[in-house]
Amino acid sequence: MKDEPGALRDEDAFDTAAVHEWLSSRADGLTGPPAVRQYPGGASNLTYLLSYPDRELILRRPPKGHKAASAHDMRREYTVQDKLKPVYPYVPTVLALCTDHDVLGSDFYVMDRIDGIILRGDLPEGLTLSPHEASSLAYRTFDRLIELHEVDPDAAGLSDLGKGAGYVARQVRGWSDRYRKARTPDAPDGETVMRWLDANQPDDVRTCVIHNDFRFDNVVLDRDETGELNVVGVLDWEMATLGDPLMDLAGCMAYWIQADDDDVAQLSRRQPSHLPGMPKRGELVAYYCDRMGLSAENWVFYEVFGWFRLQVIMQQIYYRYHSGQTHNEAFAGFPRFVAYLDERCRKAIT
Repeated sequence: MKDEPGALRDEDAFDTAAVHEWLSSRADGLTGPPAVRQYPGGASNLTYLLSYPDRELILRRPPKGHKAASAHDMRREYTVQDKLKPVYPYVPTVLALCTDHDVLGSDFYVMDRIDGIILRGDLPEGLTLSPHEASSLAYRTFDRLIELHEVDPDAAGLSDLGKGAGYVARQVRGWSDRYRKARTPDAPDGETVMRWLDANQPDDVRTCVIHNDFRFDNVVLDRDETGELNVVGVLDWEMATLGDPLMDLAGCMAYWIQADDDDVAQLSRRQPSHLPGMPKRGELVAYYCDRMGLSAENWVFYEVFGWFRLQVIMQQIYYRYHSGQTHNEAFAGFPRFVAYLDERCRKAIT
């Protein structure tokens, strides 16, 4: 039932002894070097489990190959979690940041492992959820997103994390630029959708700390004293910033594949949001907006942006595969989903 790492991919291996030597001077009681395994995925930053006799730690590092200039910033990811932890307890405890490339070849950081359950495409063996349990879990999980959006950036020492007003405009412009740079010959040009987003963007509704990648496979669950599953950790803070909370919700909803979505959407599902009892996207949007005191009047814009943003993310990953910067065969089929998301966006705006 736990999220288990697998074998270390050859292309993602590193000098374990060098990492241990560096880490052991910053954390007490480490007898090593550790056993190293790698978590599945690796589409963005790479995540490893460092197993010591009495302690398990997590190492995060960037992937090899081309990456956007603002992406994979280990110093930023480390700092966000370090400052957020006192006011948002679901953040992992970070231990040490390394900026000496002689150790591993890039910046990286190490944090404590949060033990628990991570939900991916389907429920892990042995875990069942009744419709009531599934519904309750979904809403409790989104309560954690709401709590994050209620954090005072100044109190957390994160007032300089973002660039201020104009977040929606920067995101539309930035993701459009990323898509154009990552296009491959087999990708749709996306211009119709990008023009529509540019012409229909609303003003920011407010500015708050946003996660930018909040979904079930980025949260850790554990049972409380009543037996209910609850969020005990929120992972993957690499895209956290100060921004518009509805844009963060839009990113969440792009991954929320519900039971009545079509077959192509089901193939891309990364979380068990299709289970009986799981709320539909519209229900979650209404719940969130009611709790946050926000209007869902312009939700079509946010929905299309969320799908387009996911399209760009998948195209960027496929670009690395297409250009030989990674050989992970899991990325070979991404063009199908890029085209599907482009079509979904175009249907929504007509």
